[in-house]
Amino acid sequence: ILVEGDSAGGSAKMGRDKAFQAILPSKGKILNTWEKDAREAMANEEIADIVQAIGVELHSSPDTADMSKVRYGKVIILADADVDGFHIQTLHLTLFAKHLPGLIREGRLYVAQPPLYRVDVEPYRRRQAQKLYAMDEAELESILRKLKKDGYEKEPAIGRFKGLGEMDPPELWETTLNPDTRRLMRVQIPVGAELAATDLMDNLMSKSKAGWRRSWMEEHGSEVQV
Repeated sequence: ILVEGDSAGGSAKMGRDKAFQAILPSKGKILNTWEKDAREAMANEEIADIVQAIGVELHSSPDTADMSKVRYGKVIILADADVDGFHIQTLHLTLFAKHLPGLIREGRLYVAQPPLYRVDVEPYRRRQAQKLYAMDEAELESILRKLKKDGYEKEPAIGRFKGLGEMDPPELWETTLNPDTRRLMRVQIPVGAELAATDLMDNLMSKSKAGWRRSWMEEHGSEVQV
């Protein structure tokens, strides 16, 4: 589990199941490796640590990878649910798409979905207290509607997580690490879409495509919902 930051990494280490989960905290944003070769990428300490921990060498094609040495069934990117977290997540995805595509082909790469909101519901009449989590505002509104429908008349306390570092180890386990309750997105490239995916990553991550990104934002910026 690749975790953003030392504070969240510390909570994750204390909250994980040591029998099958390993935590590797990052020191911030890793190198953008889209236009880097394997030698340049491995010169970066953060990336070298990730590669060593997973146990597979950098490779530009899934067909050239020796996946027999991979040490884990799943590699999970775990970052804050904010703009910086999404940037860190994107840089990690870039590393895997460019230099470790074998993990994507085998379905081993995942993105964790930490909650953005916590809803504390006090006991009401015969109804029990509850602690609920919401991924975004839409899910939060859905939870509030359901509570009202179920007869909880008192307004619940709503907290917004600023980051993973705000969660204590039991809470991080419950929301993000426990296989029975966590939410993961598997990273996949559909068969036949490899070239389109490469073109998209090139447009998004290449320094030479800044003009394309500027034009795209001018044309589609109004469509983005914060």
